Amino acid sequence: MPVDISASPHFYLLLGVLFVAAVVARRAPVLRTIVSLAFWVGAGLLLYATVAERGRFDPWLGRAAAALDMDDQKVAGEETRVSMSRDGHFYVRARIGGVERRLLVDSGATVTALSPATAAAAGVEVKPAVFPVLLKTANGTIKADTGEVRELRFGNVVARDLAVVVSPAFGDVDVLGMNFLSRLKSWRVEGRTLILTPHHPQDTTA
Repeated sequence: MPVDISASPHFYLLLGVLFVAAVVARRAPVLRTIVSLAFWVGAGLLLYATVAERGRFDPWLGRAAAALDMDDQKVAGEETRVSMSRDGHFYVRARIGGVERRLLVDSGATVTALSPATAAAAGVEVKPAVFPVLLKTANGTIKADTGEVRELRFGNVVARDLAVVVSPAFGDVDVLGMNFLSRLKSWRVEGRTLILTPHHPQDTTA
């Protein structure tokens, strides 16, 4: 079902305030510099908030958020540490079959799930399962096909020959499930940070 994501009323209110301030500044030269500076600072904050918030729903803006390092992901020692996103979830920026994607880490998902677009871009061979794969989601039970990712890599973590399910019902969302997390030496959440420790940490300089 299509979802329309509209801007907050506060967004329009702030734009109105900036516009009125700009008009007043034209009549009072002393205030022009101050108002101009406030306008650009406000515009920058609005842009940042827009990319961060709408990036949860828009794949393109999600990549922009990653480029601006709003999804903080870094290697510390033998661990890859991922900061919690503004929506309360954890996302990783991973390379799947040579393409980069933003994946939601979901310990409640039994298996890793990819959208058809991601599977196609990553060269995942998708085929119907011998026995139908039925998944329970918030929107009900869906049928999914199966595939295998040759290599999924992020931070100092790599997983090879990872089983995945693929279905149009996932939309543009890609999910890392428990069949990935269970391969790690350990994983845990401390405060607002997800800490992933692989059995064999990869060289991040390669």
